[in-house]
Amino acid sequence: MRSHVVRDPRTIAFGVLTIAACGLATAGCASQNAPAAASSPSTASPSAASPSAGTPTAGTPSAASPSAGSPSAGSSCAAGQLKISLTHTGALAGQAGGYLEFTNAGSTPCRMSGWPAVTGLTAAGQATSLRHMQSSMFGAWHYSSPPPTVNLRPGGSAYAIVAADDKPAGSSTSCPAPYTRLRVSPPGSSGSVTISARLPGANSYLPACTAADGSATAGTSTVTTLSQLPH
Repeated sequence: MRSHVVRDPRTIAFGVLTIAACGLATAGCASQNAPAAASSPSTASPSAASPSAGTPTAGTPSAASPSAGSPSAGSSCAAGQLKISLTHTGALAGQAGGYLEFTNAGSTPCRMSGWPAVTGLTAAGQATSLRHMQSSMFGAWHYSSPPPTVNLRPGGSAYAIVAADDKPAGSSTSCPAPYTRLRVSPPGSSGSVTISARLPGANSYLPACTAADGSATAGTSTVTTLSQLPH
C-alpha cells in the first residue's frame, strides 16, 4: 500500500525563493560552500647541471622560518653573533657561485631581511662591491617585494646566493683576476666577516667577469631560507 506525502505549499515556495536568491548571488553562495584553496610557494628545480650540494656547517633549515618580525625574533642579526661561510658551490647556466650561509652562533634569537653587503677582494687587494641581484640563474631565484624576514633561533641558518658570470662578455677574451676573498656584512649590520671566495664545486674562485658595458656581474640575492633554494 503506497503512502502519500503531502507537502506544505509554504515549504515549496520557500525552497524556490532560496534557489532564486542563490541564482542572483552565485558568488556569495559559492564562497560560503567552497573550501579555501591552500597555497604553497613553488620552488624551481635545478637542471641536471645543478650546483654541487655542500653540507651546511651548522644549523638546519627548520631552525629558520620566513615570517614577519616579532618581539620573540629579537633584534637584527649582528656580524659578531653569526658564523658566515660559503656552501653549495658550483657552476650552472653561465654562472659560478654558492650560497652564503649565516648561522646564528649566539644564545638569543635574531632576524635578517634584505641584501647582505658583500665586497669581492682580489689577491692584489682590489675591492669591488657586489651588486644587488634581481634574479639569478645559479639559484633559480627571483626577487619579490618585500624581501622575507628570516627569524633565526640559536643554531638556525639563513642563506643568500652569491654568483657571477664565468665567461667573458663582448669582445673580451678573458675575465679579470677572480675574487679570492669576500668581506660580508649581514643586512643592517655595520660589522663584517672576511671569508674565502673559493668555490670547491666549481674548482675555482668567484669569477670577476664583467658585462659587455664593463660593469661587474658578481652579485648577491636577498636573504632567504634553504628550503626556498635548490639544494
